[in-house]
Amino acid sequence: MIDLSSIDVSQILPFIAVGFAAQVIDGALGMAFGVISSTMMVSLLGISPTRASAGVHFVEMFTTAASAISHIAHKNVDWRLFGRLVIPGLIGGVLGAYVLVLNADIARPFVMAYLTGVGVYLLWRAFHTPPKAHRARIVAPLGLIGGFLDAAGGGGWGPIVTSNLLIQGVEPRKTIGTVNTAEFFLTVSVSITFIAAMGFAALTIVTGGLLIGGVLAAPLGAVLAKRVQPRTLLILVGIVLTATSAFSLWRAVAA
Repeated sequence: MIDLSSIDVSQILPFIAVGFAAQVIDGALGMAFGVISSTMMVSLLGISPTRASAGVHFVEMFTTAASAISHIAHKNVDWRLFGRLVIPGLIGGVLGAYVLVLNADIARPFVMAYLTGVGVYLLWRAFHTPPKAHRARIVAPLGLIGGFLDAAGGGGWGPIVTSNLLIQGVEPRKTIGTVNTAEFFLTVSVSITFIAAMGFAALTIVTGGLLIGGVLAAPLGAVLAKRVQPRTLLILVGIVLTATSAFSLWRAVAA
């Protein structure tokens, strides 16, 4: 378990900043907290993918709760879409957590390559097709796959689910609010699974910094999602998704 009393403030400040920045992006764009945080923990700190995913999901229990409350307050949630998404997401998340404990790193390069392609497509669509709101047709399988890959890859619920719902034509503001709200329930189930399988040793000191920064930033994302124009949101999602996924792909291939 994390002993916050023994943490040097100068050591935790960089992780507070990372948690803050990652959560602002995640709350506003519906993605990237797990991807950014996991990439930093694995690449820069040498933390194992399993411990990184466990720590990130533990932090996301709190950041997604704060983000969900903000999105609900700003009426960014499509409750019908939420109901179709959350149960498959929980099932996929629990399965993905157990698979990661057994080691599923081999799939990560393929996931990152796919997400890079989706990011490029979203950028193309933002500049060539006027965004129009439609009702999503494929939701339950998307939730199952997104939950599985999120737990197994240390992040990916937002990039996978948000990007695919946007491709299907769902309104960006409703997509982001609904995906963020459903993510709270996903992170709780995944965290419980990791702790049950590995104990509290799965968490690291870094978790404390990410938690503080993420909770402080969570309310800001909902405000940005409500005020930024749909086309702008689509462009930003494409940029963030392409950049983070391409970097993760390069790191996975180069390792």
